[in-house]
Amino acid sequence: MTGSRDRWHSRTSFIMAAIGSAVGLGNVWRFPYVAYQSGGGAFLIPYFIALFTAGVPMLILEMGLGQRLQSAAPGAFGAIRKRLGWFGWWAAGLSAGIVIYYSTILAWAWVYLWHSLKLSWSGRTEQFFVQEVLQRSTGPDAMGPPIWYLVVGMALTWIAIYLILRRGVRNVSRVVMVTVPLPLVLLAVLLVRGLTLPGAMDGIRYYLTPDFGKLAEPGIWLRAYGQIFFSLSLASGVMIAYGSFLGRKAEITNSALITGLANCGTSFFAGFAVFSMLGYLAQVEGLPVPDVTDSGTGLAFVAYPTAITKLPALNAVFGVIFFVTLLTLGIDSAFALQEAFTTGFHDRWKFSTEKLARVFVLVAFPISLIFTTRGGFFWFDIVDKWICDFGLVIAGLVQCFAVGYLYDVQEFRAYLNRMSEVRLGGWWVIALRYVTPAVLLVILAMNVRTEILETYAGYPRWATTVGGWGTLVVLAVLGYVLWRRSES
Repeated sequence: MTGSRDRWHSRTSFIMAAIGSAVGLGNVWRFPYVAYQSGGGAFLIPYFIALFTAGVPMLILEMGLGQRLQSAAPGAFGAIRKRLGWFGWWAAGLSAGIVIYYSTILAWAWVYLWHSLKLSWSGRTEQFFVQEVLQRSTGPDAMGPPIWYLVVGMALTWIAIYLILRRGVRNVSRVVMVTVPLPLVLLAVLLVRGLTLPGAMDGIRYYLTPDFGKLAEPGIWLRAYGQIFFSLSLASGVMIAYGSFLGRKAEITNSALITGLANCGTSFFAGFAVFSMLGYLAQVEGLPVPDVTDSGTGLAFVAYPTAITKLPALNAVFGVIFFVTLLTLGIDSAFALQEAFTTGFHDRWKFSTEKLARVFVLVAFPISLIFTTRGGFFWFDIVDKWICDFGLVIAGLVQCFAVGYLYDVQEFRAYLNRMSEVRLGGWWVIALRYVTPAVLLVILAMNVRTEILETYAGYPRWATTVGGWGTLVVLAVLGYVLWRRSES
């Protein structure tokens, strides 16, 4: 489809695609680990407060802006102020950057899916992940050539993304009807198995029992808002692009509420599956639940495989189920992130969806091979840190300012109320103008302070400068070039 705008098959397919973008690896990997870090049940309180004070308001903003202006982020922000078109390209560029390194996790999952058939990591899960899968070097300066089986996993990921996106959102509409409910079914299978294991309830109790003293710590609140922002694919242009494929009379507010609740409900549900396994693993290894793992990657690729190995029966079956779950969760978010970037090209230059998908994959795949080298894990870690902690936070701030102060936000609210089943009150404007920007400013200030006082994860300063700040600068320059080209 070259000239006209593609459309969702139905409102249901739009909501399913939005949920698919929001519900990703972060729900099974990042959320349980952040909750685990933050005292278990205590984290759920600020998490759901963050959903309704920042997550849902921002979802409504992004879906509504795309639907009303019928454009992806570059065109939508350019319509607010001409020069904001640069910001729109930069925000969309963040999504391109995320999908390039995000594909690394999917490459790992493909490798683990293969090895889960024989439980190749049995008895040495951490060594298997670090030394045999990643072949991790001593640091970011020791990269080496790409590792062939990670390249295969990366290739499978990009082929899947291309095949899904080459026919546009109509094909996405069909794909999400399978890839969104399937991981929920698989998580339910894992949960049922986990609950039958000894020690499972110790993990569940740790997950659900709140330590109210933790609520006095600012860090737990900032992690909750950061997790909501990351998990809902906010400030990366995804929901603006998806909203732009709706008709002009489509309902927004209720769709955003459904998406936000489904995302957080999935995270909450996934926590039961993960913590039941952690409780079992803690009992088997004679450890307290908080001491089972010390990293997010360790949770998905060390602690969970360890628990699978120690299951009394059907270990390989549950290994396959777990990594198929990761793949189906991850692929929805991956093609949504690519769509956020390439839709801007379709809007401005009317390239076909097939050509855009093909060109993006042919450019992105070679870049992603950096993360398949022996030093690739370190660069993955740095780029992820800077895009999430600095790029998306800055993009969210600019987005709130642009819509809250430069756009007629009260008239925008009235427009959304005319189209929506759920009416927006003044709280929505307050959230966009004051609550969300204030939280994002505090997060940004603390991130900058931490970066000044100490180097992230002990990496040399040159590596964080090149991989972190360098990535953000490259995306800013790319955004400026695309904006100038689009204006000429």
